[in-house]
Amino acid sequence: MNLDLKNKRAMVCGSTQGIGKAVALELAALGASVTLVARNEEKLKEAVGELERTGGQQHDYIVADFSNPDEVYRQLKAYMQEQAAMHILVNNTGGPPGGPILEAKPEEFLKAFNMHLVNNHQLVQAVVPFMKKACYGRIINIISTSVKEPIPGLGVSNTTRGAVASWAKTMANELGQFGITVNNVLPGSTKTSRIWSLVESRAEKSGRSREEVQQEMEAAIPARRFAEPEEVAATAAFLATPAAAYINGVSLAVDGGRTGSI
Repeated sequence: MNLDLKNKRAMVCGSTQGIGKAVALELAALGASVTLVARNEEKLKEAVGELERTGGQQHDYIVADFSNPDEVYRQLKAYMQEQAAMHILVNNTGGPPGGPILEAKPEEFLKAFNMHLVNNHQLVQAVVPFMKKACYGRIINIISTSVKEPIPGLGVSNTTRGAVASWAKTMANELGQFGITVNNVLPGSTKTSRIWSLVESRAEKSGRSREEVQQEMEAAIPARRFAEPEEVAATAAFLATPAAAYINGVSLAVDGGRTGSI
């Protein structure tokens, strides 16, 4: 099985913490040179240092705030003008705040669509010409199991994630002929700042301890535990390899069996 990513260049968004950082480390371990994208330059520098300890490749970064799509576009355009290749793109952005969908303000939807769908689209438009030239492309979107089964209390997130999944499937149909695949990884409850904030929020609303809430959430998962970021990253990294060339347009849950649909 060919898992070799040597001489491949990858761009990973939201890559200074959590799942994004774990994906970047995994891709680097498989031989890829990685461009990190996030808004905090100090954390980007630290992450690049960690990547450089995994092998002899050269890694770099782009400073961009995904809450401002125009800024992302400017930074991306300037960066890509100096590049000769880009083979892998991992779209990954933190989810919108929770809350019932009926209480969501219109501007919350607009902000979420900009952060996720609009930025993803701009990134894909920037890298696809390079992927077509190489006859090799892997676009991987880190989304959520909510695209298969909406999560209570995450109205804006459910809506936005579903739109990204449909966008990705449409893109997969258009790009497959060029040796480019587009797939979605759907993490379940994973040990990141996102899940801890949800645990704390539920604990506050219910008057229970965080430990009680976490135990209740884990009991609903057949694996009886939250995922490690590295477990989600391993799935994304596999989809980036030559071995995954015939996997296209799928949404793959990495959730310990929690999602109720087949």
